Amino acid sequence: MAKQISFIHAADLHLDSPFKGLADTPDHIFKEILESTFTALDRLIQAAIDKQVDFVLMAGDLFDNEKQSLKAQIRLRRAFEKLKAHEIQVYASHGNHDYINGNIHPVTYPDNVHIFPDEKVRQFVYRKEDQTEVAIYGFSYENRAVLTKKVDEYEITDPSIPFHIAMLHGSVGSNTEHDNYAPFQISDLMKHNFHYWALGHIHQREMLKQDPPIVYPGNIQGRNRKETGEKGVYHVVLTETDADMAFIPLQAIQFHALTIDVSMCREIHQVESKIQDEMTAFISTTPMLIDLTLTGDNLKLKEWENEKYFDEVVELVNETISHSQNWKFIFRYSVEIYYSLLDTDLYKGEHFIGELARHFEETSIQPFIKELYQHKQARKYIEPLNQADEAFIKTQAQQLLFNELLKD
Repeated sequence: MAKQISFIHAADLHLDSPFKGLADTPDHIFKEILESTFTALDRLIQAAIDKQVDFVLMAGDLFDNEKQSLKAQIRLRRAFEKLKAHEIQVYASHGNHDYINGNIHPVTYPDNVHIFPDEKVRQFVYRKEDQTEVAIYGFSYENRAVLTKKVDEYEITDPSIPFHIAMLHGSVGSNTEHDNYAPFQISDLMKHNFHYWALGHIHQREMLKQDPPIVYPGNIQGRNRKETGEKGVYHVVLTETDADMAFIPLQAIQFHALTIDVSMCREIHQVESKIQDEMTAFISTTPMLIDLTLTGDNLKLKEWENEKYFDEVVELVNETISHSQNWKFIFRYSVEIYYSLLDTDLYKGEHFIGELARHFEETSIQPFIKELYQHKQARKYIEPLNQADEAFIKTQAQQLLFNELLKD
């Protein structure tokens, strides 16, 4: 029988996250928000038990803060004890949020938990009852930042072991959207003959490479409006020649961005009805925190925004959608007004706005993108624009500029 192992790959639990900016939500919702990372943790543990995995990998940032609350550590210890009762091992590392030297409430975990003790890349060896062995490599952050290229320290020490898994809490060196800790390039990881790279630090789920799998599972619970969609872990069944992977959503609450066009609303009560209809049609199996954007070319939108009418509309909508089991709650809204000038005197006028509108009509976008298409590297990845593409880009630029110019 071919050898195989089964494990859960998790990262970025961020237990006890404070969820900044959400304290104004109703009490019953805010309590669920504060508990959501622990609910996701409970679901992670249950998934590991249900899948009868050999072990769980936790690739950094188990906690949200270096000064970890005693509550969070005890809740995590209870979770580990539950895994121990089912003979499931845990291999974990500390990341930039829960770095070792910041911990003021050390709690001893049960002996099924193996934590990489420092910033030196080390290995643990897991042995199954059938004698199958797995070498698991990794390191922990001792302080808030690791800026060195840690990937160079990963080396397979015993080729006779059939499975080799590397855990790394860091980011691709060219990633400018996150703190660039323990930077690497995908080509760096490919130089090593690991069967699986279990990554952490980036909260957006992403598979950087399929063979071998180089994987960010993302965090297990979204914590702000930028962390939308399902959040969870990967269940991996690994053989010496293949990897079978399945994503398991765990989030207790989901952040969702929703845009509603209210151009046809001529009265403010119609906006309220439009939002209610959209919310009713939007079916969810998970409680939702809604980041709402109202768009339109109706100039009344600016008047209603100035009069704070939208505050009252959102409050009315929330009263009806925030009390069911799978509640929805609009925690933030914004208004984007798009000014249509083609049918107004502004377009024809002898003034700056009219001149600017005519300039858009007369000017090609080609001179502005010429340098991009001549760039030696960039041109490898971009397709030539057709007439429809150019028209779309020009329209978007025009609307954005006019919106900014006229919004006040």
